[in-house]
Amino acid sequence: MAWYKQVTFWVVMLAVFVAASWLLSSVLLPFVAGLALAYFLNPVTSRLEGWGVSRLVAALATITFTLLIGILLMLLVVPIFGSQLAAFIQRLPEYIVKLQHLMTGERAEWLRDFVGDRMPSIQQGLGDLVSQGAAYMLTLIQGLWTGGQALISLFSLLVITPVVAFYILNDWNHMVVKVDSWVPLKHREVVRGLVRQMDQAISGFVRGQSMVCVILGSFYAISLTMTGLNFGFVIGFVSGIITFIPYVGSLTGLVLAGGVAIVQFFPDYSMIGLVIGIFVLGQFLEGYVLSPKLVGESVGLHPVWLMFALLAFGYLLGFLGLLLAVPLAAAGGVLVRFAIDQYLESPLYTGEPEQPAAVPPPQVPAVPSRQLR
Repeated sequence: MAWYKQVTFWVVMLAVFVAASWLLSSVLLPFVAGLALAYFLNPVTSRLEGWGVSRLVAALATITFTLLIGILLMLLVVPIFGSQLAAFIQRLPEYIVKLQHLMTGERAEWLRDFVGDRMPSIQQGLGDLVSQGAAYMLTLIQGLWTGGQALISLFSLLVITPVVAFYILNDWNHMVVKVDSWVPLKHREVVRGLVRQMDQAISGFVRGQSMVCVILGSFYAISLTMTGLNFGFVIGFVSGIITFIPYVGSLTGLVLAGGVAIVQFFPDYSMIGLVIGIFVLGQFLEGYVLSPKLVGESVGLHPVWLMFALLAFGYLLGFLGLLLAVPLAAAGGVLVRFAIDQYLESPLYTGEPEQPAAVPPPQVPAVPSRQLR
């Protein structure tokens, strides 16, 4: 019954955590963001501390430098990104109409050469597909706009988030020692091993994948801009950022850039092929160079599991859920693998009866020597 009580306790704690997160999602946002920022910057702070800098000064310097870099990037990127995004949203209906006309209108002779007599039915199917895609695209833009409003509310809390991150960074070592002291002595080594695996999975994915997103976003934005593609910067930047979700970023960028390229460059197939080739090259770099070097193969986050976690937690908790999705997915993966290992070693799987614990022989009390006389 001991294992049953433990499982019940942790299931109840998980339910309480999810309910509290859902009820306090708007309040917890700056604190979770601060915790994520502190976790992300802790290795740098620890490295400075190892060089002889006090923890307080190291935490303050790390937070200050990060804020300066963030402000500089916002001043450089936000004006270009904002103007192109507004123009893209404004001209999106026009691009959809032109794309549909190219697919089904008088200029669709290129398609007739491939399909022959089946042209009318295929034109109707393509028209329906473009119409449904247009509706989906408008819904996606609306969702991005709602997410943008969430990001704006997050930026409005920049005064709170860095303060929270600074205090967590400054007290990080004390917090770890304190939490470790709460772990039951009997299970302390097992819990420490699980926490180390969780930290390896979270840090390996979050820090590595963040670098992949930045590199790919810069590559896509610069390359598409150099080709002269309309809205190339915003399409490339967004494609790189959402590369955090496996395969979604590259496919989204390919669809958006490909559609804009067809409308803008048709019938110049070389320019259309160049735009598509940029995403093919980016996917090759991500799969064979960036991800193996920066993320690694041992983080334990399967793409399907990660996408499910992002969608599920994002739906339940909004932007807060997106922040919590990766660490909770990594922690859940470690716990599931641990539970499976325990099951494979248990009598429930092996069919062997559990060996009773050895009972020590009874201790015979020593008789005082004066009683033996």
